[in-house]
Amino acid sequence: MKKYYLLATFLVLAITIFYSCSDNDDEEYTPVSPVVVDLTQVPYPKLSDYHFFEGDLKNQIPSLNVIPYEPASVLFSDYAHKKRFVWMPPGAKATYEGDDKILNMPVGSVLIKTFYYDKVQPANTEMIIETRIMIRKQSGWIFADYVWNAEQTEAFLDLAGSYKPINFKDDNNITRDVNYRIPSEVQCIVCHKFKEEVNGVEETRYIPIGIKPQNLNFNYNYGGTSKNQLTKWIEQGYLENNFTFPTAENTTINYDDTSKPLEQRVRSYFDINCAHCHKEQGHCDYRPLRLAFSDTNGANGHTNMGVCVPTEDMQDFDPQLSNIVTPGKTNESMLFHRINTSNEAFRMPLHGRTLIHDEGVLLIEEWINSLQSCP
Repeated sequence: MKKYYLLATFLVLAITIFYSCSDNDDEEYTPVSPVVVDLTQVPYPKLSDYHFFEGDLKNQIPSLNVIPYEPASVLFSDYAHKKRFVWMPPGAKATYEGDDKILNMPVGSVLIKTFYYDKVQPANTEMIIETRIMIRKQSGWIFADYVWNAEQTEAFLDLAGSYKPINFKDDNNITRDVNYRIPSEVQCIVCHKFKEEVNGVEETRYIPIGIKPQNLNFNYNYGGTSKNQLTKWIEQGYLENNFTFPTAENTTINYDDTSKPLEQRVRSYFDINCAHCHKEQGHCDYRPLRLAFSDTNGANGHTNMGVCVPTEDMQDFDPQLSNIVTPGKTNESMLFHRINTSNEAFRMPLHGRTLIHDEGVLLIEEWINSLQSCP
């Protein structure tokens, strides 16, 4: 009898310990993101070294605390598709500096952008080309570009730049050929540089392009839940909750959305494709164009977009291109000429495309033809 009593006592004690430990484990367990960003070691030699993604790297399934995002209008890059993600170190938050200003990201932040085509011929398969990342160090942002192998199992650090010929079908099922250009670090600098004066000396620093509140102020599908991206960043602990969201007037839109006003679509197109260079302290600030969304509204909006602005003293162009934009006349508009050519000596933007963006050209053509004559 004593033996059975001792056995029963042992079982009760074991069960009690088991549940006590389970309860404590549940209370104490906090999931930890596997992401590794050692600022003394980055950029790493391989994309997988960061652990941004779970499972097969090519599936781009974000790890814990790596969240996807997307700007309202997207930069044209030879019809490549993109997947974008952001990660920040625990406890770090970005701060708001204006609807049209890049969010001030904390040290240790990483922006991740993967470029791919989803109908590569002849097999009609997806092919990832590169994953570009920007890392915020104490000294500022640095670039790292990872080029994917043919097996689509890994991407390797390469900032030298290269070309990759691709035959693909675009979203309209049109077959196209592109000699896709993977940028060098120098080309990255051109688009991302920002000049500022420090103690009377002009210095150049590098900043991201798309992460402005005005570009993120719309709902994004996070896989089952649709939520405003600024709200998501705040809930994630990635953004200080101390500002008013941009108004509709101050929010960019998808320039492909034909239900929206034409001029608002054009301003959004310019903002994402052109404004990073054509702004104060940007690479092309010596030109009269100011193409940020906030600069193309109001009384000076059309002037900043080049409407009726003479092209004198601008490169060796056909004299017929008398204005940057001539109302109702694309054949007399330098801006239209430059977006409608693949000639590297004249095309705009300078980097990021080798093909003509047919849909963008049609949008700008419609806008120019809607304008009235110059005074």
